[in-house]
Amino acid sequence: MSRVSFPKSYADTVARLRVPGGFLMVAAFLWLSAPTWTSLAVGLPVSVLGLALRAWAAGHLEKNRALAESGPYAHVRNPLYIGTLAVAAGFVLASRQWALGVLFAAVFLLIYLPVVELEEQHLRLLFPQYADYAKRVPRLWPRFIGDSSKPFRWSLYRRNQEYQALAGFLAGVAVLIWKTQ
Repeated sequence: MSRVSFPKSYADTVARLRVPGGFLMVAAFLWLSAPTWTSLAVGLPVSVLGLALRAWAAGHLEKNRALAESGPYAHVRNPLYIGTLAVAAGFVLASRQWALGVLFAAVFLLIYLPVVELEEQHLRLLFPQYADYAKRVPRLWPRFIGDSSKPFRWSLYRRNQEYQALAGFLAGVAVLIWKTQ
């Protein structure tokens, strides 16, 4: 299966739009969501799983210092993005708005996939062993074999500031609960 490739100029542009785009998505989420207690019970566990995957990945990631190959990185090259996608999917389910699902899918395809390519180009330059790693481990669809025996490190979780994702998740949950009233 061939993979989609984005022109570098496009990828550079959308990389700069990732944060402002995130704020627009939050605004759309705040405006459009119409949760119920049932939709929260369905969607929030999906988001929690995504948040847990992000946390696990952050505890194995030494950005620009060492190639992450342990923990979830033994199974998929981009677990942070997969976790983000799961968090967003859970919030979409909780919000009961298919339009948000379309918006989040478009943002993932048009912004996050090109950013993944840019990051992989950077990693290929930084770590000579990345090419071999990329042959063994899939980009976005996990394989469930591989050695993930290195321990999770809280110090990396903190250094990578993954607690910010937890804070954002809790804020999103608070908004959804508030909107059920």
